[in-house]
Formats: sequence, C-alpha cells, structure tokens
Amino acid sequence: MDDMQKLLAVLVEVKDDIDFEAEKALVDDGLIDSLDLTQIMLALDEAFDIHIPAGEIEPENFNSAEAMLALVRQYQKQ
Repeated sequence: MDDMQKLLAVLVEVKDDIDFEAEKALVDDGLIDSLDLTQIMLALDEAFDIHIPAGEIEPENFNSAEAMLALVRQYQKQ
C-alpha cells in the first residue's frame, strides 16, 4: 500500500461519505469542518507516526487528499 492509498484509507475511516480522491475543496466547500479536521489530523499522526502541529490546521493543507499527503510527507522528513 503506497502512502496515498494509506491516506485515503485513513480519511474514509474518519468520514466515509466523501469521495476524497475527487474532491479538491474539502474545507472551502464545507465538506469537512473543524471537528473533522482535528480527527483527520490525529488519525494522520497515528497512521504515519508523525506529529502535525495544531498551527498547520489551515484550509490549504486539508482541501484535498494531495494537500494532506504533502503535509504528511513534510513531517515524515523531520
């Protein structure tokens, strides 16, 4: 399983009614809210063994699966 597949699996566990592969404006379109963002961030921390600081909860970091994967990879390198 590559990182994108793993990320998508995590996202579906948090919120299974969204097509995370297709959506590109998750936050901007109101598909995920602040509670969802917190749950996603914690799930990513656990799944990828990283720590994403609360200050990184910005819409541009969570608007798409690609943006979230970029954020994960940024913290994997630290």
